[in-house]
Amino acid sequence: MIKFWNEWIKYGHVINVGIQNTLAYRMNFLFRAVFTLIPLLANILLWKTIFSDKAEGDMIGAYNLSQMVSYYLLILIVNSMTAVNEDDWQIAADIRNGVISQFLLKPMDYLTFRFSLFLANRLIYILVATIPVGLFLLWQRNYWTAPVSMEALMLSILSLSLTGLLQFLISFTMALLAFWVLEVATFIFILYAFEYIAGGHLFPLDLLPTWLETLLYWTPFPYLLSFPVLIYLGRVEGQAMWNGILVQTVWLVIAFLTARFVWNRGIRSYTAVGG
Repeated sequence: MIKFWNEWIKYGHVINVGIQNTLAYRMNFLFRAVFTLIPLLANILLWKTIFSDKAEGDMIGAYNLSQMVSYYLLILIVNSMTAVNEDDWQIAADIRNGVISQFLLKPMDYLTFRFSLFLANRLIYILVATIPVGLFLLWQRNYWTAPVSMEALMLSILSLSLTGLLQFLISFTMALLAFWVLEVATFIFILYAFEYIAGGHLFPLDLLPTWLETLLYWTPFPYLLSFPVLIYLGRVEGQAMWNGILVQTVWLVIAFLTARFVWNRGIRSYTAVGG
């Protein structure tokens, strides 16, 4: 119990330092939040144009206009709360610049250390983005759709938490490739491209053919972004919802074990060459 408390205090201090350091970039976060709204607005205007040629109440897939706009608004919220922005680049830089060496001498777990900084980063970003994102949501309030049920709301929050953890662990693992390659940018951009399309950022995945949608739900990508949104909107219900949360949890465990494995192999390689 005492050990757990000491660990809590130690990483709580890391979060506190991370918050103080991140506050120095609050204006960058504000501009990032504002400019994130531009592609979102383009998507919303595109779908409004598409629905304008249809009779009132017509659906595209299982979506009417309000549900489609709500989908993109919710994607914005999920992305704001869970996206990994600079952490992967900082981890790769720590490895390249030898900063990682100090963690081999200190009683501090590097994965937990980076996760603490990730939490601090997301906390400040959410606080800074509240004003521009809140104003945008207020502007689009006529298209906002309430959750289908209280159960859907609670489980979407649970899934959102798993999404944040999964986002971090996968990005952490990709950044660890810096132990073996000089530049990890290509791998990070490839991952982002897959997440953008297969994660449901570009369009709802249930607009795809059933066989392709089913296939994607066996990969981690839908659980990196859109799955909590689909729960909220009632697009995934009943047994399918629970199966999805189970698969998301399994991917989370796989991501954690993979991160630990790659870290251990990377440290061996790092120390073998005198890092």
